[in-house]
Amino acid sequence: MTALLERPARTVPTIVFGPNWFAGVMGTGILATAAVSLPVRVPGLHAVATFAWALAAALLVVLVVAALRHATTYADDPVMAQFWGAPPMALMTVGAGTLLIGRDWLGEPAAVAVDLVLWTVGTVLGLVVAVAVPYRMMTRHRVGPDAAFGGWLMPVVSPMVSAAGGALLVPHVSARAELLLACYAMFGISLFAAVLVIGQLWGRLVLHQAGPARMVPTLWIVLGPLGQSVTAAHLLGRASEGVLAEPYATGAQLAAVLYGVPALGFALFWAALAAAITVRTARAGLPFSLTWWSFTFPVGTVATGTSGLALRTGSAMLAGLAVMLYACLLAAWAVVAVRTLRGVRRGDLLKPAPPAIGSAQARVEE
Repeated sequence: MTALLERPARTVPTIVFGPNWFAGVMGTGILATAAVSLPVRVPGLHAVATFAWALAAALLVVLVVAALRHATTYADDPVMAQFWGAPPMALMTVGAGTLLIGRDWLGEPAAVAVDLVLWTVGTVLGLVVAVAVPYRMMTRHRVGPDAAFGGWLMPVVSPMVSAAGGALLVPHVSARAELLLACYAMFGISLFAAVLVIGQLWGRLVLHQAGPARMVPTLWIVLGPLGQSVTAAHLLGRASEGVLAEPYATGAQLAAVLYGVPALGFALFWAALAAAITVRTARAGLPFSLTWWSFTFPVGTVATGTSGLALRTGSAMLAGLAVMLYACLLAAWAVVAVRTLRGVRRGDLLKPAPPAIGSAQARVEE
C-alpha cells in the first residue's frame, strides 16, 4: 500500500493549441472557393469544391471547440500572436464557401444568413486583431532587426478577406452602398499595412537572409494580401454595378483590371523568389510544421484573383494560369493535409515548438 501511495502520479501531456491551427481551415476553404471561381469548367471539380467546403466547415467547428478548451491569448509571444489573424479569416472563408457552394444544399436564404453571421463575426474580430497585434508589437514586444517574417502579415490580411467576402454579400443586403464603401475602406486598411510589412520583410531577407528553416514557408504568406487584393478588386468592381453612381461604378470596373494585373505581376514575382528560397532550404532540410499551410491559402488567393482577371479580360493566358495555380493549390493541400494528419496522430504537432526566430524576437518587455 505504501508503495502505491508513493508511486508518482501519471502526468497527462499538455495539449498545445494555438490560433495557427485555423490556417488549416483557411487552406481547405480556399480549395472550395477557388474551384468555383475558375473561368473554365472541369468535370468533377464541383464535387471537390463541395467536399472541401464541408470539410472546412467541420474543421472550423472542431477548432472553435478546441480553442474554447485549450487556447491561450499568446499575447506575450511575438510569433504566435501574429496568427490571431487566422481565426477571423477561417470564419469568413467558410462563410464565403457557404454562400457560393452551400446554397445548393441549404438554400439561398439560409446560406446568406450563415455567411452574414460568419462574415460579421470574422470582420469584427479581424479588425480588432489588425489593431491589437501591431499595437502590442509597438508598445510591449521587443524584437530584433532580424525579427520580421511572413506571419507579420496575418493580422493585416484579415480586412482584405472582409473586403472580398463583403462584396459577395452586397447584393443580399439592404444597405448595399454602405457595405460596399466599408469594404473599400477595409481594402485600404489591409493594402497599405501589407505594403509596410512587405517592405520590412524584404529588408530582413536582404540583410539577414531566410532565417530558420521551419519559418521559410511563411514567406508564401506575402501572396495572401496580394492575391486577395486582386480578388477583392474584382468582386468589389462587380458589386459596384447599380450601387455606385457614375462615373464611380465604371471606375471600379477599370480599377479591377488596372490594379489587378500589376498586383498579379508582383505576386508572381514574389512566388518565384519564395519558391527559390523554399527549394534551397528544402535541400538542406525543411521540417514539417503548421507553417506549411502557408503553401495553400495564399496560393489560393492568387488563383481566385487570376480567375477574376481572366473572366474580365477574356484572356486565355490568364485562364490557363488560373487552372495551373489551382492545380498547384490542390497538390499542396493534399501534401500538407496528409502531413498534418500524420503529425496529429503521432502527437508531434501538439507539443510546444522551439523558438522560431532568434532570441531578439522572443524577448518581451517586463
